[in-house]
Amino acid sequence: MSALQRLGIEQVAKSQAVYSAAQVQTKETFGFKWSKRDTYESEEVTSNMQRWLFERYCGGDHARLSQWLGGGRKIILDAGCGSGYSAILFFGDLLKEHDYLGVDISNAIEVGRTRFREAGYSGDFLQSDLLDMPIPDGTVDMIFSEGVLHHTDSTERAIGSLAVKLKPGGRLLFYVYAKKAVIREFTDDFIRQELSHLADEDAWKALEPLTRLGIELGRLQVDLDVPEDIPYLGIKAGKLDLQRFFYWNICKAFYREDFTLGEMNHINFDWFRPLNCHRHTEGEIRLWCTDASLSIERLDVSESGLTVVALKR
Repeated sequence: MSALQRLGIEQVAKSQAVYSAAQVQTKETFGFKWSKRDTYESEEVTSNMQRWLFERYCGGDHARLSQWLGGGRKIILDAGCGSGYSAILFFGDLLKEHDYLGVDISNAIEVGRTRFREAGYSGDFLQSDLLDMPIPDGTVDMIFSEGVLHHTDSTERAIGSLAVKLKPGGRLLFYVYAKKAVIREFTDDFIRQELSHLADEDAWKALEPLTRLGIELGRLQVDLDVPEDIPYLGIKAGKLDLQRFFYWNICKAFYREDFTLGEMNHINFDWFRPLNCHRHTEGEIRLWCTDASLSIERLDVSESGLTVVALKR
C-alpha cells in the first residue's frame, strides 16, 4: 500500500490555489533549478550534501534516523521535495522500508519521480502548496522539509500547517535560513530584486560573474584577521579565509575547490533567484515551534541556518 493509499488520497487534481506573485516566481524558480540535474548530481556534490544533512539533523550519527523510524512501517512526508534530492541522500534504503510521499508546489515532482525510479525506490509524488495539502490531520509519522519553509509566503504559517499533519509523537525535521550580517542582508536582497525581471535561464547566466568572483577569492587562500567584533555590521572577530569573510559578511559567492562552475552557480542561483527567501532568528523558530505544539528535540544553529528536529506533543 502506498503513502497516498494509506492516507486515503486516491486521486488528486493539481492545486488550483491562487498564489502571491512572489510564490509564483519562487515556484517557477525551483521547477527550473531541479531540472538542471548535471549541476547537483556529481559524487562531489552529493557526498558533501549527505554529510551535511547527517551532521545537522543527527549529529553525524546515521543510526539515529533508523531509530526515529523504528517500530513498524511509517509514512514519511517530504514537504517541498523538489527532485527528491535530499530525501534520497538522507533516507537512502530506508525508503524501501517505509511509505514516502513527496509534495512540492513546482513541477519538479516529475524529476523526482524519475530519480526515484532510477534509484530503485518507490514513492508517491503530489504537486500542492504546503499550506493547503489534501492530507488528513494527525496522519503522518515524520515530516522532512529541507530548506523549504523559508520559500513560502510565511515560514510561521508553514510550520503550523505541517505540525497539524503529524501524529502525536511524530517528528518534524526542517532547515531554514538564518539572518546574516547587515551588509550581506542588503546585498542579497538587492541582487534578488535585480534578477527578478529576468527569465530563469538569463538569471542563471547573470549570476556566473559573481560565481567566478567567489572562485577567484577562494583561490587566493588569504586569511583575514578581524581584531574585534563590529556589532553594527554583524561582523565577528577572528581569523577567516578572505573568501569566507566576503561570503558571510558582504555577498554570497559560494566556493568549493572540488565543485564545478555550474555546481557553484547552482548554489548561488538557489539563494538569489527565489523572491520568497526569508531569514530567521533562533528566537523566532523556538516561538513558532511552541505555538505549533512542537517540542524541539534538537536545534543546530550555524551561520547558514537553523536545523530543527521537533516532536509533536
